[in-house]
Amino acid sequence: MEKTHNLAPLNEEKKYPALSVQEIRSKIFHFRNTQVMLDSDLAGLYGVETKLLNRAVKRNIERFPEDFMFQLTESEAETLRCQIGTSKEGRGGRRYLPYAFTEEGVAMLSSVLRSERAVAVNISIMRAFVQIRRWAFSYEDLSKRIDALEKKFGENFAIVFKALKTMHPKPNSNRKIGFRK
Repeated sequence: MEKTHNLAPLNEEKKYPALSVQEIRSKIFHFRNTQVMLDSDLAGLYGVETKLLNRAVKRNIERFPEDFMFQLTESEAETLRCQIGTSKEGRGGRRYLPYAFTEEGVAMLSSVLRSERAVAVNISIMRAFVQIRRWAFSYEDLSKRIDALEKKFGENFAIVFKALKTMHPKPNSNRKIGFRK
C-alpha cells in the first residue's frame, strides 16, 4: 500500500501572525555598511531570551562567519544607545556588547533555533528585507531619472524655483508664539 504525503504547507502564519514591514524595519540598523538586526530585537521577535539566542548561536558558531554576524564595538554600541535610548551599563543595561546579524545571519538563525515560531518570524523578516531592497532599487532608479531631468531642464527649473521664492517670501521668524490679546 502506497503512503500519500500531505504536501500542503504548514500554516505557520495563523499560529504566528506575520510581522509588519514597519515593525521589522524599526529593528533594522545600519552598521559597517550593511543592514543588521540586533540579537536582543531578534530574541524578542522569536520569543526567547537574548542570552538563550546567543547561546544557541555560540553552539553553532561555524554557521555564523563574520559576514553573517559580528559583535558591535564600544563606539557602535554607544551610537546605538543614543539612537534608541537604551540604558547604560551598570543601570540595568547589557553587560556584553550586542551581536548584529546580517540578512544572511538572520536566515541562518532559523536553522539554529528550529521552532515553528522561528520559521514564521524568519519568513516575515526575509519578506521585509526583500521589500526594503526593492524600495531602495526603485529609489535609486527615481533618483537617476530626476538627475537626468535636472540636466535636461535645469535652467527652466531654476527659473521656476526663483519665481516661487519671490511669490512666497520666508515667514517672519520674529513672530511671538502664544495667544494674542
